[in-house]
Amino acid sequence: MAMPASCPAFRRAVLALALVAVGMPALAQETGGESANRIAANQPVGEAVLIPSRVIYPGETIELAALKQVTLVPGRHKPDGMATRSEELQGKVAKRTLLPGRYIPVAAIREAWLVEQGASVQVYFTAGALTISAAGVTLQPGAAGDQIKIRNIDSGKIISGTVMVDGTIKVGAS
Repeated sequence: MAMPASCPAFRRAVLALALVAVGMPALAQETGGESANRIAANQPVGEAVLIPSRVIYPGETIELAALKQVTLVPGRHKPDGMATRSEELQGKVAKRTLLPGRYIPVAAIREAWLVEQGASVQVYFTAGALTISAAGVTLQPGAAGDQIKIRNIDSGKIISGTVMVDGTIKVGAS
């Protein structure tokens, strides 16, 4: 005996198949400016997350204006490896296209570059009380803490160093 199309179980199955076919959207309901305190006491409260409200393109800096806060359906939790808080997203740069209504994978964002490729930088070597500085040109971009290659302007030698928070490069003895 065939089930009618109006059967709730049949509709749920079709909806589940459609969701699987189009990817994994953030199953959520918009908060619409409502605070958690205003939600009725008899309704369970879901986890609040941030998702893109518009397309964010590769290389674009993520701003809070491009995100919207949604509350996940009660009982749902964000998948592992997804960035959903403002601290994880503000000021980061998209490595790939981020679509509206979808979770943002941590692997799809990176820190903003402190030094760009081809930028002139100061390179420092420190050993005890001895400090040697030189001018260099970066051969690749880098964020704070990244290991990058630099060409010493005076000698032409290529060296590796660590990008510091102030945009200088620290090299060690090799």
